[in-house]
Amino acid sequence: MRGHGSLNPVVRGGLLALLAAALFGLSTPFVQKWGQGVGPFTTAALLYGGSALVAAFMRKPKEREAQLQRTDARRLLAMAMFGAVIGPVALAWGLQHTSGVSASLMLTLEAVFTALLAWRLYGETVDKRVVMAMGSLLAGGVILALDQGFQGGVQLMGLLAVMAATVAWGIDNTLSRDVADRDPGQVVLAKSVLGLLATGSVAWLNAETRPAWMPCAMLLAIGASGYGLSLRFYLLAQRTFGAARTGSVFAFAPFIGAVAAFALGERAVSPYLVLGGMLMLAGVVLHLAESHGHEHTHEGIEHEHAHRHDDGHHDHVHDPVPVGQHSHRHSHRPVTHAHAHVPDIHHTHRH
Repeated sequence: MRGHGSLNPVVRGGLLALLAAALFGLSTPFVQKWGQGVGPFTTAALLYGGSALVAAFMRKPKEREAQLQRTDARRLLAMAMFGAVIGPVALAWGLQHTSGVSASLMLTLEAVFTALLAWRLYGETVDKRVVMAMGSLLAGGVILALDQGFQGGVQLMGLLAVMAATVAWGIDNTLSRDVADRDPGQVVLAKSVLGLLATGSVAWLNAETRPAWMPCAMLLAIGASGYGLSLRFYLLAQRTFGAARTGSVFAFAPFIGAVAAFALGERAVSPYLVLGGMLMLAGVVLHLAESHGHEHTHEGIEHEHAHRHDDGHHDHVHDPVPVGQHSHRHSHRPVTHAHAHVPDIHHTHRH
C-alpha cells in the first residue's frame, strides 16, 4: 500500500478503528455503573443526547467534507433505528442483567455480523483466514453464553440482549458504509438526534423514572465520548479500509471494556469466561492478519468525497492544486493496475 497515500491505509484505518474501539470499549462498564436504576430508553436517550452535543462541534465546511444529501435520509433513519434505538436499548437492559466482563466480551460478535453483511451486500473479501477468525469469535460467544447459562436464566437473558445489540450494530455498521464518505460530524449529528428523539419519546410514553443529576451528567459524558467521538472515528476508519476490517479492529473494544470492568471492581471471572475471551482474541488477531492484492479494474466514475492528491488515485487537475484534504465533485478515468489494497471507497470491486 506504500505510495497510495501519505500513510498506509491499513495503518491509518487500523489506528482510527482502535481509537473508536477504545472510546466505546471504555464506555460499556461505565454505562453499567451509571445506568443502574435508569430505564433502558432513558439511558439510550442520554447517551445519544451526549453524542449529539459533541457532534454539533464536529461539522466541517463543504470545501473539506462532502455534505449529506436528501437521498441519504432513508439510510440515516434505518441507521438510527438499529444503531441508536435497538442497539443501545438492548445493551442497557442486558448490562443490568448480566456481568460487565462477559457482556463486554460478547460485544466482539459485532465484528462477525458486520463482516458477514459486508461480504454479502458489498462483496468485501472473505478468505479462509477471515472464516477461521469468525469461527473463533463465534465459538467464544457460545462459551460465554454457556457460562452465563450456568449462572441462571436472568444472566443468560441479559447476555442474549447484549447479543441482540451486536446484531443491531452490525446492521448499522453495514448501512453506514454508504455514508462514510460524507462529513462524519453531520452523520453523527443526524443519527444522534434521530436516536435521541425516538428513545426519549418512548421513555416519556413509558413514564420511565427521571435519573438524578449525577447519573444524567455522567451518561451524557459517556455518550459524547463513547458514542459521538467513537462513531466519528469509526466512520473515518470505514472510509479508509472498509466495513469488515473496521468491524474486526473494533472487536478490540470488548477487551478494553472487560479490562475496565475488572479494574472497576468486578471479579466474576470464570474459566469459561477466560477461554471464551481467548478464542475471541484469537479471532481478532486472525482477522487482522490477512492481506489482499491482485490486478483489478477501476471503472470510470464521478463522485464527491474528501480526498488528497498524493494517494495514487486522484490525479485530476487543479489550478492551483489545493494543499491537503479537500472535497468537491471529481472524475476518475478507467484504469487497471495491481497493488495491495483494502475495500475503501475506490476498491469496491467484486471477487
